[in-house]
Parts: sequence; C-alpha cells; structure tokens
Amino acid sequence: MLRRRGEVARKGGEEAAHQYKMKEKLVSIGDDYWIEDAAGKKTYKVDGKMLRLRNTLVIQDSDGKDLYKIQERMLRIKDTMEIEKAEGGTAATIKKALISPLRDRWTVKIPDGEDWSIQGNILAHEYRIEAGREKVAEVSKKWFRIRDTYGVEIAPGHAAALVLAITAAVDQMAHD
Repeated sequence: MLRRRGEVARKGGEEAAHQYKMKEKLVSIGDDYWIEDAAGKKTYKVDGKMLRLRNTLVIQDSDGKDLYKIQERMLRIKDTMEIEKAEGGTAATIKKALISPLRDRWTVKIPDGEDWSIQGNILAHEYRIEAGREKVAEVSKKWFRIRDTYGVEIAPGHAAALVLAITAAVDQMAHD
C-alpha cells in the first residue's frame, strides 16, 4: 500500500516496494505527463508523440533521456503493444487475451526472461502484474482520493521504468 507523502517503504532494514502516482488515460497522443514517486518527485516523463501512423508513447527519465518507446502493433487479431528499449531491441510485448470471462487477462513477453501475467480489473485500475507466482507490481486507485489518479507499487528487484511503461501501455490499450 502507498505510504504518506515522503515516507520511504522499508522492511527489516532492506528496501521494500517503490510507489508511483499515475493518471488515468495517461496521455492523449501529443500530450506529456509526469509520473511522480511517493514523495511527489517527478521521476519519469511520458511523452505522447504526434504525427505518427501508430500510437507512440516515450518514457523518459527526469533528465529527458529516452528509456522506452511504446508502439501499438497494427493489423493484429489480438490487441498488442510493443515496448522497445531506447538503445534498440524489444523490452516487452503485451497482448490482451482474446477471451477472459470474469477478469481481464494480459500477457507480457519479456525476451530472455520469464513471461509476466496481468490479471484483475484493468478499466478500474485494480490489477496485479506477476512473474509466475511472484508479485512484480500492484496497480490500484484505492490509494488515492484524487480523481483520475492511481498508484503503482513495484516490488524490489524489478526495473521501475519498464513496469511503468507496461502499465502505461495497458492503460492506453484498455481505454482506446
């Protein structure tokens, strides 16, 4: 769960989960948005690129360095988005399940790594990202009373920028 502003999450002297604040419907293409950490510091910027054939979002660090590019894959049966590393190569491919009777289900293919699954209520921003049985991140609106805002809590040992890029891509796909 997210802590009060500025409070650092620690567990037995070790670092615990990292929390970030994001907005629903992150950006429209052409808009920019800052992702803040639990202390309210602008940590990552989401840049919505205009004048492209495909929806494109770029995740940058606080200094403006590109980290990941998110692009919608066109002409696919299933909804698919690809996240590319700034230096080139695929970081992750996200696919929505064709049939999901009770809960939204998505898969995240990580090259040279374990695939992740996303399950929960994506539209309500209440879901978990897992690698096997291990929690990678939890996304929830219940941590904030601010309208159109939700939190992302990322377990230690996972690349925050990549998890946030995946969250932004899922949000973009779910609300298109």
